[in-house]
Amino acid sequence: MLFCVMGLGGVFVARGEEEVVNSRDTLVYKDGDRVQGTLISTGKVIVFKSDRFGELQVPGTDAVVIKAEQSGKSAVVNKAAPPPAGKASPAVAVAPVKAASSSTAPAPKPSAEHAEQVESERVTIWDRFSPSVLTAKVRNYFGPWHGRLALSTEAVSDIAERNNVALDGQLKRKWEKHDVQVNARYDFARTNNLPTTDLIKGSALWRYDITKKQFAQYRPSVEWNRASKRQGVPNEYVLMQQEIGVGYNVITTPSRKLRTGVSQNLFEIWNTAPKPDHTSRGVQSGFEEIELRMPWRMGLTQRGVWYPVRDRRDGWENRIEINKKLTETLSTSVRHEMRRNNPDGSSQDYTRLKLLFGFDF
Repeated sequence: MLFCVMGLGGVFVARGEEEVVNSRDTLVYKDGDRVQGTLISTGKVIVFKSDRFGELQVPGTDAVVIKAEQSGKSAVVNKAAPPPAGKASPAVAVAPVKAASSSTAPAPKPSAEHAEQVESERVTIWDRFSPSVLTAKVRNYFGPWHGRLALSTEAVSDIAERNNVALDGQLKRKWEKHDVQVNARYDFARTNNLPTTDLIKGSALWRYDITKKQFAQYRPSVEWNRASKRQGVPNEYVLMQQEIGVGYNVITTPSRKLRTGVSQNLFEIWNTAPKPDHTSRGVQSGFEEIELRMPWRMGLTQRGVWYPVRDRRDGWENRIEINKKLTETLSTSVRHEMRRNNPDGSSQDYTRLKLLFGFDF
């Protein structure tokens, strides 16, 4: 849609003759809708006096305002259309000699309604790259799905040369009783040109609310580690895990959620060292999940899993992340992850602390 508007604006510029100064502000909603008028005040609530709908009060998180241009800049409107092909103008039909000798009559001035339409459809350079328009384009592409793209990177040079990069993507959608989420990530680290981390992981979640307090869930995941070591030998492995469980919603307010439950897990792992092999194992687990909305546009999510195993030490996983929205589309977060004694018996233990910058849509 945005490209169509940009193309229409280009036609008006190429064919226009008269100029109209954009003396009004523009209220741009997150979904791309635009309203012309005058900005009265900003803050947590934007007060905007529109030309067609009167005074509007919009939450500051739902829209942005593009201020009117300075008097030196202007929009160009379309010139009057020529007579239809095959039909002579009235002047030519009545007095062909005078029409041929006289100068062309000036084009009629565009109406105020036409000028308003042209101005509302015009897209400036700032509009094309503003966060609100970029977000609208992405959201129009994904429709009802929402998500986040995040990046973290570091380069250190002291007694060794170290660099790492992490890419993280999330896509989710919520229905009345269903939650669906898809995650993908890539972690890479290198020290003195020797890879120490080279991990690709994908996971998904389907949660179904049986009642207001009870739910069932299914969590498949796959992990491919190309820089692992096993018994001191480089070991490339692929780990597949399927988790099926039921749980109880302890707290379900809009700003606070606490869930707990039990699951049955199936681990499938393929190793390349010391010799190629494949193992399978089923393990029970208990889990708890927390979601909090905090002041200053901050949020916290946490998930912990406990694997009680008879023939070895219990396994643990925990992930906690604090997110801060800088704007409606940009955010930063701190994430801490830990894994100990994973029941599959081959995948590496780790502790990770990362600072991520993300684009939300």
